[in-house]
Amino acid sequence: MFLEIILLIVGFVILIKSADILVDGASALAQKFAIPQIVIGLTIVAFGTSAPELVVNIISSVKNHSELCFGNILGSNIMNTLVILGAAALIMPLSVKKNTIRKEIPFLFIATVVTFILVNNFGFKGSYLSRIDALILFSMFVYFLYYAFFILKNVENFHNETHKYSLTISIILVIVGIAGLFLGGKLVVTKSVTIAHHIGISEKLIGLTVVALGTSLPELVTSIVAVIKKKPDIAVGNVIGSNIFNMLMVLGISGMINPISYDLTLNKDFIFLIFITLALFITMFTGKKHKINRLEGGLFILAYLIYL
Repeated sequence: MFLEIILLIVGFVILIKSADILVDGASALAQKFAIPQIVIGLTIVAFGTSAPELVVNIISSVKNHSELCFGNILGSNIMNTLVILGAAALIMPLSVKKNTIRKEIPFLFIATVVTFILVNNFGFKGSYLSRIDALILFSMFVYFLYYAFFILKNVENFHNETHKYSLTISIILVIVGIAGLFLGGKLVVTKSVTIAHHIGISEKLIGLTVVALGTSLPELVTSIVAVIKKKPDIAVGNVIGSNIFNMLMVLGISGMINPISYDLTLNKDFIFLIFITLALFITMFTGKKHKINRLEGGLFILAYLIYL
């Protein structure tokens, strides 16, 4: 049991470091092809911080660990919204761009509600994410990419610090990052399932908590660093972008690989996620407009503790 826990931690470390390497390499490649910084941030960096969730879900989908698939995504998005934004707001009140309030948060809310409806299959037999459902989610994700590339490409006030590497080094970093993600992801999935069976808890619960925490660490580190560097808009954008990637890209790809059965007992967690996403939007209009202040950040963390 002790060895399983150590290997789980090693898996998380490999996942997080590999995601960091992938972001560095992909960002350097994007810069060489003159892709705007705003697009790099909303696509490549968001993908990098969501890569652990993606790899864990692909492996879980292939191995038919459906509870781990949904538990990981729901747990990660709940943690991103309440813990990461809450902790960042406690360090410094977070100002939120108007575009994020008007378009990106509502889009995240719609994506979450649509996914909830699809997996419950209201009016139809069975509760699962079919390949058609997954294709709908992935199509919404493609629209989000269109939005990032064509709607926001002229925005100038987004800055993403990246290292400059040669073309060869950039490609090597991308390959190493992807390989490390799959190695770390396989460790996390296999050891999480083994530990769950050892201590007699469901894969669903370990996905909602332990796996969700581990795969959300890249978002946590990115957001905290952004706030310390006095770039709160990046902290907020990172969380919103990552939640959209998790819900649409990760579940979309997972479901297209293999239809995923859905446990209806997860509905309470799904409804809670819908509620806090709506609460995040409402927060933009309470107190100082377009800001998440320290009190609201504290309430976010308190809400997560109550949820646990």
